[in-house]
Amino acid sequence: MSHVSSHSPHGQSPLRTVQVLGGGSAVSCAHVRSLASGLVARGVRVTVCAPGETDGVYDFTGVGAEHVHVPRSSDPASVATLRSACADADLVHAHGLHAGFRATLALGGRRTPLVVTWHTRTYAEGARAHLLRLLERRVAKAAAVVLGTSSELVDRARSRGARDARLAAVALPVPRRNDADDDTDRPRSKARAELGATDRPLLVAVGTLDRHRGYDTLLDAAREWRGFDPAPLLIIAGEGPSRGVLQRRIEDEELPVRLVGRRDDISELIAAADLALLPGGPEARSVLAQEALHARVPLVAAAVGSVPELVGDAAELVPSGDAGALAGAVVRLLADPDLCEELKDKGTRQAATWPTEDETVAQVLSVYDELTQVRPLT
Repeated sequence: MSHVSSHSPHGQSPLRTVQVLGGGSAVSCAHVRSLASGLVARGVRVTVCAPGETDGVYDFTGVGAEHVHVPRSSDPASVATLRSACADADLVHAHGLHAGFRATLALGGRRTPLVVTWHTRTYAEGARAHLLRLLERRVAKAAAVVLGTSSELVDRARSRGARDARLAAVALPVPRRNDADDDTDRPRSKARAELGATDRPLLVAVGTLDRHRGYDTLLDAAREWRGFDPAPLLIIAGEGPSRGVLQRRIEDEELPVRLVGRRDDISELIAAADLALLPGGPEARSVLAQEALHARVPLVAAAVGSVPELVGDAAELVPSGDAGALAGAVVRLLADPDLCEELKDKGTRQAATWPTEDETVAQVLSVYDELTQVRPLT
């Protein structure tokens, strides 16, 4: 049975929460949409504070939440807008470090409980690393509860002074499929034809094109399999500051790799692939890894951060930064259909252990109740 709550701290009206989004990553946005949908269904009033374009993509209003446009900025005007949106909130829930910081500024000295979910680990070097630690400490100490999407992030929040840090249940919304449509090969064939992989293996990687994602290692690996006949085609979906550098490498080294930019059909791309590749990344619960296992697509992933915790034995894990190991795992899987089938079955079993959307909402709502219920004086 779902956890249902619609109280206010004074028992007079439904609980009102404000969900604050920062950078708008696919992980946090999908989570907030799912969370908003579940909370509204349980009688909770939900306001989502996020840039307007984010609501255009994730349609928070479509699941019954109110949307307030708040730019991704900590300037006084944005903070003032956020402060106004939080004025009569019973609880504020920020998603991500920067969203947590802006919510902290907006709440000021108010006693409104603040929950912060850390979805990813932010990377910084030099002087920026020191500023990052200060930011993490400020947010961790301001939050009544920090929810970390991996054990690593929970430990990090505690090390930064969090009063209460817990492991969060975060579900990836699984696309609903029409059981009456048994012809699953048709969209797969169409996607492969569009990408130019009708008669060659198709490999897919997804994520922001930045240097923390391991794409240099991935291109090094592609150099090792480019001599195969037919050479596997690697598709990388995403945009980012490293696109120009990566594109020059692909052209100069004649690598069998295509950068296809941002896509709104990521699930279809992954389902069409022979293998999914995750060479690195900051997300605690990689969307690519979850989508691949749900879609029964074998996954090769760098054993970095919380990836091993997420996938268990359901993926081929390789050392981070080891192009030879990555290329070797790809070649081995492409040559061994039985091993691929074994990984698919393990992936299905592993995905079944992940929290459902209902369980995710129930955990969050129990935290909300804990922080907003009026306790009798003793």
